[in-house]
Amino acid sequence: MTTRTRYFVIVSLLVLGVGVSSGLVAYYVGGFPARAAGQRGGPEELNFVPRDVAAVAYANIQEIMASELRQKLHHALPSEPTGQREFQNETGINLETDVDRIVGCVRPESASSGVPGGAGMVLARGRFDEVKIESLMREHGARVDDYGGKRLIVADGNATDVYVADERRHIGHNVGLSFIEPGLAAFGSTPLVKSAIDLHRAGNNPQSGLESVTGNEELMNLVRSMDTSSQNAWAVGRFDALRANAHLPENVLSQIPAISWFAVSGHVNGGLRGTIRAEARDDEAANNLRDVVRGFLALAKLSGGSRPELQAMMQSLELAGAGKTVSLSFNVPAEVFDLVGAAANGRIKQ
Repeated sequence: MTTRTRYFVIVSLLVLGVGVSSGLVAYYVGGFPARAAGQRGGPEELNFVPRDVAAVAYANIQEIMASELRQKLHHALPSEPTGQREFQNETGINLETDVDRIVGCVRPESASSGVPGGAGMVLARGRFDEVKIESLMREHGARVDDYGGKRLIVADGNATDVYVADERRHIGHNVGLSFIEPGLAAFGSTPLVKSAIDLHRAGNNPQSGLESVTGNEELMNLVRSMDTSSQNAWAVGRFDALRANAHLPENVLSQIPAISWFAVSGHVNGGLRGTIRAEARDDEAANNLRDVVRGFLALAKLSGGSRPELQAMMQSLELAGAGKTVSLSFNVPAEVFDLVGAAANGRIKQ
């Protein structure tokens, strides 16, 4: 299994949770069911996500794939993304038909791991042919280990030289996949997959250092603050931690407002509607962010042109929030995606 394929899948699924709900279609790379919600809020798969992650995301794949919007885009852009097809060929997992919902997470880079950019994991709930998947991955060079009583399929990737506390280390990247219970696959950074197995086996045990993200009150408060019953995609997390791991140039970082937390939620059906909410470091940073967003909104509304569908989308943009909180709601009608499909087909024909 190629490194490109592994990271395509991780990025694709996390972007699906973040990008679809926020309407950032340009970044495309390729209510919960009754049993998905618990007393602590959010889907039950959060019980297998370690506490120290910087962000979590959710997407109801079946709802999104069955939506009118997705059918419209599929008709306009019928070709299957190359990475998705490659992933199915190498693992036997069809992301569209085999997966019902996903929970993704990102753990920031740390001195102990030394992994550049941190690590990611996706927990996928669905229907999997475990024997076939293991066989296909072994054919492509993966090995099978035993960890915590579970079969852990590990595919090695390229190694990278990194510096941790001024010490040069040769870090090998590998990706693990394990079926931690029937119908639940954990895929991503091997240490994170092992953490999911530990949490499934032993449950939350803060005294021993083993605790899921459901014990992270700051992050879970964000999850509970959203109306997740009416959304089929969302993401929450520490923006400052993700920004630090992006390794952006200083002149770029200096232009980004001081945002501590973000929460994005959206619903995909005939169109796309949702809310982006950010919590700034202080009131001054929040006011600066509002000024930036106001400027963007003014420019966007002036650029809407004469098309009614674009004007409707621009008029739906609404800035709100008080104190350190800034929020932006949006509603993208299905007709806008007709324009996207027409433009894409025009480029393809050329």
